[in-house]
Amino acid sequence: MNAPTTLSHLAPEVHQRAIPAEFLAALQARFGAQCSTAMVVREQHGRDESVYEVPPPAAVVFAQNTQDVADAVKLAAQYRVPVIPFGVGSSLEGHLLAVQGGISIDVSRMNNVLAINAEDLTVTVQPGVTRKAVNEAVKSEGLFFPIDPGADASIGGMSATRASGTNAVRYGTMRENVLALEVVTAQGEVIRTGTRAKKSSAGYDLTRLMVGSEGTLGVITEVTLKLYPLPEAISAATCSFPSIEAAVRTVIQVIQLGVPIARCELIDHNTVRMVNTHSKLGLREDNMLLMEFHGSPASVKEQAETVQEIAADFGGQAFEWAVTPEERTRLWTARHNAYFAAIQSKPGCRAISTDTCVPISRLADCLLDSVTEADAAGLPYFLVGHVGDGNFHFGYLIDPNKPEEHTLAEELNHKLVARALRLEGTCTGEHGVGLHKMDFLLTEAGAGAVDMMRTIKRALDPDNIMNPGKIFPM
Repeated sequence: MNAPTTLSHLAPEVHQRAIPAEFLAALQARFGAQCSTAMVVREQHGRDESVYEVPPPAAVVFAQNTQDVADAVKLAAQYRVPVIPFGVGSSLEGHLLAVQGGISIDVSRMNNVLAINAEDLTVTVQPGVTRKAVNEAVKSEGLFFPIDPGADASIGGMSATRASGTNAVRYGTMRENVLALEVVTAQGEVIRTGTRAKKSSAGYDLTRLMVGSEGTLGVITEVTLKLYPLPEAISAATCSFPSIEAAVRTVIQVIQLGVPIARCELIDHNTVRMVNTHSKLGLREDNMLLMEFHGSPASVKEQAETVQEIAADFGGQAFEWAVTPEERTRLWTARHNAYFAAIQSKPGCRAISTDTCVPISRLADCLLDSVTEADAAGLPYFLVGHVGDGNFHFGYLIDPNKPEEHTLAEELNHKLVARALRLEGTCTGEHGVGLHKMDFLLTEAGAGAVDMMRTIKRALDPDNIMNPGKIFPM
């Protein structure tokens, strides 16, 4: 398995399909001002947070409802033109890039909360609604939606990439929290998967098939989510450690003892320094765990005391509390901005990121060896991790004008992912495969499993128009 370095390794999938002029004319006739071929709009929808440079889509359709999406896909199917769904553009792995040309369907205007069923702890939304908007809509009911990938991503995009984030250790990922979907298929047909019931044994689990499919099987146009009661008490704390190993060993023991911690984030000393500069904080510049506890006042106190005792056994010190909502928000905002803090620490750089996840018992082995390699390479990097569930992120900071830095970053990424796979982990814990992890998926899943995925793709999208060139080559 070779480390990906440029888009050329994806050939022959990376090629621009011809877009018939009559298709664009039909698109303009149907959508009018909702369809744009302006270069600035196309370029905005033809890039994400990845390092890849790809020509933009031929046109952008701003869908306002499910019928708009269905009509756009029907036209695309008629002319065999690729379709790429677009939410807010926060992808890190090239998911929304038009590697085979085609059109972008922007669902950001489909941003309504359709139904809040507080008694059943569910909410139904359109795909362009962001996670923060969901929580704003349901907080008056004493409820919240816990999946928090950091970016204020759209619910449709989070479903498509099977996102998770800082709360996953307690509340799970989008896989566990999406109950039902409305999807426009590759033929422009509108289908529904799942119901608001908490469980079902009726037929194939099409909801789980679509969650994580990265837009390659259909366009999500409606999502029904699980909600949770707002905790009676919430407390956050930071704790500094003399080494990354000490912090990781603390986390492993916390999880193995069954402490129901809600969030447990690792930030290495280098990244703490970047965050302090960017967010104007005064955090102690050591390796740090940032934790949050949910529950009753008594249970939160008990959880925190247990974790504090465990941390002390591993040299943890400077245990500091953030009890007020303002203090907690400031801390978590700084954590979520770690990516941007890192980017700003090296002006003009781009980040090549990876997001492996391993069984919690193998976390220390995987993480420590990866840190040693990154330090030896001398390439600037940042390290954060949702380590409570064995997931961590490296971001290697490269000068896009220096190919040798890109190559070095990809070599480090390759070694890290290969190590995670040897330890029975995964090549991507939450970002998805997109373009960047295609080779790694083959190694992780095996040729037989990837062939099965291709069989499903061909059956549902025989002309390969739904976000082609992603996850695996056809």
